[in-house]
Amino acid sequence: MKRTVLKALALSAILGAAAVPAYASDDADCGNTPRDQWMTMDAAKAKGVEMGYEVRKVEADDGCFELKVIDKNGARAELYMHPVTGAVVQPKDDD
Repeated sequence: MKRTVLKALALSAILGAAAVPAYASDDADCGNTPRDQWMTMDAAKAKGVEMGYEVRKVEADDGCFELKVIDKNGARAELYMHPVTGAVVQPKDDD
């Protein structure tokens, strides 16, 4: 019985460690790229326009660019953009 309990504890520890990346912060999406390597805010705005959005505001937020936009349906949204690649990392709708 003692071995069964030890095996169960070991398995729990392994599975728990494997789940840790799921709890990474939003910062992990954009990384820690130094600011001197970022594209300009104007370039980020241009990328948003290129994707079909009306870009209202661009600001830096937790290592990403946060774009306040209006989509093609007229709905407000926020886009989180990688500051070097311009890839959208975490779009989310405004409430």
